[in-house]
Amino acid sequence: MSAQILRGSKQEIAQSVAQIPGEVREAIVFVEEPSDLAASPQEFFASMEPFAAHAGGADYSREALYRVGQVPRT
Repeated sequence: MSAQILRGSKQEIAQSVAQIPGEVREAIVFVEEPSDLAASPQEFFASMEPFAAHAGGADYSREALYRVGQVPRT
């Protein structure tokens, strides 16, 4: 028994498997989950929230970030 690595699209892999001489007993398949390209920017930033670094007491709202004013000193 020998092992083979097949790469390509589903159709290419299926064709390669069909052309292998002898009996194929097992196959291990790695499937990439489709990315959620339909996610809104708000959903994307909400998913990143647990990884964001925040300073205590700072206002991170969009309005505060674009407001012209003095920079607070710490």
